[in-house]
Amino acid sequence: MIVGGGTAGWMAAAALAKVFPGTLSIRLIESEQIGTIGVGEATVPHLKLFNQLLQIDEAEFVRAVKGTFKLGIEFVDWAQVGDRYFHGFGTIGHDFGLLPFHQYWLKAHRLGKAAELGAYSLHTVAGPRGKFMVSAEDVPKGSPLADIAYAYHFDAGLYAKYLRRYAEQRGVRRTEGKVVDVRLRGEDGFVESVVLESGERIDGDLFLDCSGFRGLLIEQTLHAGYEDWSHWLPCDRAVAVACENFGPPTPFVRCTAREAGWTWRIPLQHRTGNGYVYSSAHIGDDEAAARLLGQLDAPAMGEPRVLRFAAGQRRKVWDRNVVAIGLSAGFLEPLESTSIYLIQSGIARLVNLFPDTGFSPAVIDRYNAQTAFEIERIRDFIILHYCATERGDTPFWRYCRAMEIPAPLAETIRLFRDSGRFYRNAEEMFAVTSWVEVMIGQGILPRAWHPAVDQLSDAELQRLMDDVQRVIAACVEAMPTHQQFIARCCAAA
Repeated sequence: MIVGGGTAGWMAAAALAKVFPGTLSIRLIESEQIGTIGVGEATVPHLKLFNQLLQIDEAEFVRAVKGTFKLGIEFVDWAQVGDRYFHGFGTIGHDFGLLPFHQYWLKAHRLGKAAELGAYSLHTVAGPRGKFMVSAEDVPKGSPLADIAYAYHFDAGLYAKYLRRYAEQRGVRRTEGKVVDVRLRGEDGFVESVVLESGERIDGDLFLDCSGFRGLLIEQTLHAGYEDWSHWLPCDRAVAVACENFGPPTPFVRCTAREAGWTWRIPLQHRTGNGYVYSSAHIGDDEAAARLLGQLDAPAMGEPRVLRFAAGQRRKVWDRNVVAIGLSAGFLEPLESTSIYLIQSGIARLVNLFPDTGFSPAVIDRYNAQTAFEIERIRDFIILHYCATERGDTPFWRYCRAMEIPAPLAETIRLFRDSGRFYRNAEEMFAVTSWVEVMIGQGILPRAWHPAVDQLSDAELQRLMDDVQRVIAACVEAMPTHQQFIARCCAAA
C-alpha cells in the first residue's frame, strides 16, 4: 500500500511493479485535493540507472517531461562575492600512476604551471559554453567523449504522470481519496488499514508513506520522531516561481548565493524554474519573493509559492510495517539536487531488503542504519558549501562561517587542507571528484600535495597539464550545443 502520489509515490509504484511483476498487489492512494510539492526539477546522474531499470527509452522520457540535460552545477558568489566555480559530474583530468589528477594539479598550480582546476574537466568547460552530448561510441577508448556522465532537468509533475501511466499499465491500482484515519493492530502497533474520507477501509501488509512533509503514517501515526539539523542548515523556507525561457537552455543549474540563502535557475524546454532558498530568521517571505522576482531572466509565469521545511531526517525511516519514502523520510535543501536521488535510493534499499510478513527487526535496523549513513554524508557535503566561505557581508553568512560543524566533516576538511587527500567513506553518494571540486571551489587549498607527485620533473608536470587541457578543449570544440542536441534527439512537442 502506497499512501501519497507525486514523484515519490509513483517512482515507488513503478519500481515495485517492475521488480515484482505479478507477485505483489500494489495500490496507491492519493488525493487531488492535497496535491504535491512538485518543484523538484534537477537530478543527479543516478536517475539514469532508475530509468534503465524500468527500461524507459531516454528520448521518449525527455520529450514527455519536457526535459533538458545537466552536466553539473555552477556556484556563484559562494566563497566570496564575485567568485564562481563548477561542480561537474565528470572526472578531473585522468589518474596518473596511483594518484588522482588533482594531486598533480596542486603542485602545478602552486608553481604557476596550471590553469584553474575546471580547465581539466570536460563538464566544467562544456557546461558554461552551452555544449552537450551523450557518450560517443565512435571515439577511442579513454577519450573524455566516451564516458560523459549527465543528469536531467525536468518537470517533476510530468515525471509523476509519466510513471503513473507506466505503473498502471503493470497492474498498480490508483485510488482517489483522502486518508482520514489510520487503524493499528492492537497486539503490535503495526498499521492494519487506512480509512478514506468516503468511508472505505483499505487493508495492507506493507505501507509506504509518500505523504510528503506531513508524514501521515510515519510521524502522525507512529510518531517515529525527527532529528532537526537546522543549526547546521539554517535555511527553512523556499519561494519558487517559473518564468519564460530566455535564450537557449544551459546544460547546468546555476546556484547563486544571496544575502540570506541562495537562488536556483533550472532551464527546461518550456520554461525556466527559479527559487530562493532562505533563512526566515534573516529575511521575510515577502522580501524573499520580491528579491526572487527581481532577478528573473524573463517574465514570471504565475505567482511565487512559499514552501516551509526543516532540514533533518526521521529517527526511524522504517518503523514497524511503514517505510517512509521521499519528503516523509526527511529533507535536505536541493543545493546539490539530491531530493529525487534520495527517493530512488530509498526504493532501491527497500527492494534489496524487502521483508516477508514477519518483518524481521534485523532487516529494518539495517535499512535504517544505511539510510542514516547516506543522508548524513550528503548533509555534510551540503554543509561544506556554507561553512567553507569567506563571506561576512550579512548576518546569515557570518553565522554560517562561524557555526560548529559535524565532526566527520571537520576531519574531512582538515585532511584535505593538509595535503589534498580525500577518502570516500564506504558507499557514500558523492565521490572524490565532487568533494575536490567543491572544496577547491570554496577556497580550501591544501598546503601540500602527495610526496609521490615530486617524482615527476617540472617539465613532465607541465606536459601532463598541457596535454590534458588540450584534449579537453578539443573534445568540447567537437561537441554540439545543448540546444542542437535537444532539437535533433528529443525535442518536446
